[in-house]
Amino acid sequence: MESADNLRNKCAACFRQFNRMEHLVDHMRTSYHSVHEPTCGVCKKHCRSFESLREHLIGPLPKQECKSLFNIRGCRFCLAILDSPYALRVHQDRCQLSGVNHGIPAHMANLGLRDSLTIDNGYSRGPQVVAIACKMVGGGSDRSLDLCARVCIIDEYENIIFHSYVKPPIPVTNYRYETTGIRPEHLRDAMPLRQVQRRIQDFLCNGEPMWKIRSARGGKARILVGHGLDHDLDKMQVEYPAIMMRDTAKYPPLMKTSKLSNSLKYLTHAYLGFDIQNGIQDPYQDCVATMRLYLRMRRQVHRREECPLASDPQNRNNFASWRQSELERMSPEEMLAISRSDYYCWCLDSA
Repeated sequence: MESADNLRNKCAACFRQFNRMEHLVDHMRTSYHSVHEPTCGVCKKHCRSFESLREHLIGPLPKQECKSLFNIRGCRFCLAILDSPYALRVHQDRCQLSGVNHGIPAHMANLGLRDSLTIDNGYSRGPQVVAIACKMVGGGSDRSLDLCARVCIIDEYENIIFHSYVKPPIPVTNYRYETTGIRPEHLRDAMPLRQVQRRIQDFLCNGEPMWKIRSARGGKARILVGHGLDHDLDKMQVEYPAIMMRDTAKYPPLMKTSKLSNSLKYLTHAYLGFDIQNGIQDPYQDCVATMRLYLRMRRQVHRREECPLASDPQNRNNFASWRQSELERMSPEEMLAISRSDYYCWCLDSA
């Protein structure tokens, strides 16, 4: 039996127990628990990521009562627990977004230039979301310098908007054919990097000046989805504000820890149920995988909050040190109610 003091000093989100109430307050100040965290459908424990929730349910040392129920009524893709085994069967047909085609066809191996990049100045209805993926060849004397040699962009419905081989500005010393499938003849008459950079930059901004995109979320500019976007944009010399990017390598619920990312190959297998990047890698497959992961995260239903984000690294708005005495008189449930996330949840894109 837990004592009343232990229950009072027990975090209402992650269930950690503390000897003193002031220690629980310090924990809440730095943990950023929120309604956007993945939560166990049985015991309601909040987890920092789906990876830690997976460990909680089916890892080497799971919580047994949660594991038992998950084995009967749990979805291995989204980790939800349904009301009955029948409800689970119905849910899995919808949850596995690749159920229609059992994965993604690699149909771009011999595809040449496809260019449907247009600036519509925001006249399209609803938010415009596109996914991008690049394939790199090697440059430099040690052949380790990444050079963008192929780029693909798709829309929210997995239609190809842009595909092109890219002619790097310096000589290629390693085509990395085993994974890229790129040969010298593909790049001989390819679109120069500077031209690709200008076309993509204009398309993403969609008629908006960069200062306006940085100053406020939304507007006419497009939301850009990808995996390792900073690296891809850097190699294409494209500038785009982080506020408009949705990177599956940096989204906390999809990460292993706060500092370590999961690979796109793993995320696709674990959360979409099919394999990619076997043998020669197709950038179209990477685009579709990241888009489907983004849509899955965007479709999550979380309780709406007036102020969904912590305003600064210390979350001082709600857990300021000058409120210490007041906070120590609160119950763990009351502290959880005022706690806010330190990351932008993609479910807010559908608000």
